[in-house]
Amino acid sequence: MSKDIINQLGENREEYFNAAIPPIFSNSNFLFSKVEDMRSAMINKNNIPFYTRGHNPTTRIFEKKIAALEKTENAIALSSGMAAISSAILSQIKSGEHMISINQPYTGTDMFMKNILPDYNIDISFINGEKKENFENKIKKNTKLIYLESPNSWTYDMQDLEKISKIAKSNNIITIIDNSYASPINCNPSLWGIDIIIHSATKYIGGHANAMGGVICSTNKIINQIYNSQFKLIGSVLSPFHSWLFINGLRTLKIRMKYVSESTPKVVSFLEKESKIKKVLYPHSKDFSQKNLVKKYLKKPCGQFTLVLNTKDDKEIERFCDNLSHFRMAASWGGHESLIFPEIARYNKESEYYSKTELLPKNYIRFYIGLEETDLIIDDIKNSLSKI
Repeated sequence: MSKDIINQLGENREEYFNAAIPPIFSNSNFLFSKVEDMRSAMINKNNIPFYTRGHNPTTRIFEKKIAALEKTENAIALSSGMAAISSAILSQIKSGEHMISINQPYTGTDMFMKNILPDYNIDISFINGEKKENFENKIKKNTKLIYLESPNSWTYDMQDLEKISKIAKSNNIITIIDNSYASPINCNPSLWGIDIIIHSATKYIGGHANAMGGVICSTNKIINQIYNSQFKLIGSVLSPFHSWLFINGLRTLKIRMKYVSESTPKVVSFLEKESKIKKVLYPHSKDFSQKNLVKKYLKKPCGQFTLVLNTKDDKEIERFCDNLSHFRMAASWGGHESLIFPEIARYNKESEYYSKTELLPKNYIRFYIGLEETDLIIDDIKNSLSKI
């Protein structure tokens, strides 16, 4: 009989006194009394832990669960979402090679591609990912990688994963996707042929805004390649304590995703009727232009959308944001609390990156709907709209 992924998989409770929650193996070293045992552990034979920078029992439980949820053979956990993104990319491309990325990926990814990769003579083509032809037209003889976000971080543009995967495989190109928006509950890109799936575990997987981490999911071959090179040598190891928090976060992942799948569309429906709202960008909104891809790839609605205020006045935009009482402003999302990220905050001349980067209009505000009462959230937005 197959084990329940969230509550049983990877948990050998008889090995730790039948505790309901796995223990935190916080030690750095694992000890050996025989040379042969140490030798086996050093080459990761039989999954024997050797050193927490490479292998930790608590973290391994978490990795097994995520791999199963994403329907991949294996997974490797790292210290942040950016550690997962950078390690995955660096594992598949080297100096003198070319990669293709969708336009305006997550800010950290964008900065990594524009500020770090060119220093290593890696060429990048940024494209609109809505049409498969845009990918085909940018493929070169030295193209090794295609990077996707579907939906992406602010405008929720989607890509046809199945079609892009077929193009990539026919050209011997590896595909990577950041699947943080959907979570492994609402989309499994491996089913459509995507090679590497990344998550910022900090978001939905953790669910409580109390731990930072990232995960790479893929085949045994690719995970072993990353494990033996980028992962162990760069050293972006996830702490056992945060692994333990993520295991506990997974216990409620399905429940939390179900709640936001019901509450967020209600908030969006209210906003679509408001005259002070110019537009709501959301995969499950009534005017979303890629409904065919939403139906194909997203099992249920998720908790993030972008609101476009029907004003371009800086003071009015900031007044609306400042008057929200049940929303706080933050960079991340995916926890229990509702949040906003006003694009106007990125209009900062003191930041070299933001001063040189093409930003979205100032009246764009990214919303994340948490676990508060839906009516409370709607009333809060309604009250703040009345101030502008």
